[in-house]
Order: sequence, then C-alpha cells, then structure tokens
Amino acid sequence: MKVSVLIKPGSKQEKIEKNPLGGYFIWVREPAKEGRANEAAIELLAKHFDVPKSSVNLVSGFSSKKKIFEISI
Repeated sequence: MKVSVLIKPGSKQEKIEKNPLGGYFIWVREPAKEGRANEAAIELLAKHFDVPKSSVNLVSGFSSKKKIFEISI
C-alpha cells in the first residue's frame, strides 16, 4: 500500500493525523538533516500501522516535505 505524507520536521511532539484530503500529516522532533526526519517518520508509520520498520520504505520525496511511503502489510 502506498501512503502520501506531508512531514513537518523539528516539531515539539511526534504525531500522525489523517489528512481529510487523503494521506497523512506527520510531525517529528528530528530535524530535516541527514535523513533523520525520514527515519523518524518511518518509525511512526510502522507504529501506526503495527508493522516492523523494515516493512516501511520511502519511495519518493527523499529531500522534500511531501513524501510517498510504501508499506508492506
């Protein structure tokens, strides 16, 4: 399953909310440097969908706030 995400790095808290227009908003504490925000987003998505982190892969948007993740369920 592919999931569209808008990530907000450097937030005070970590959370996931469903976007009413489709996809998700993700707030992470990690800054958008050296892939740390991407890794934090992968961890949150894995917890949200109750899958291992290895089942969540970043498909596009490596250096953008708009990302697409593929989740193997």
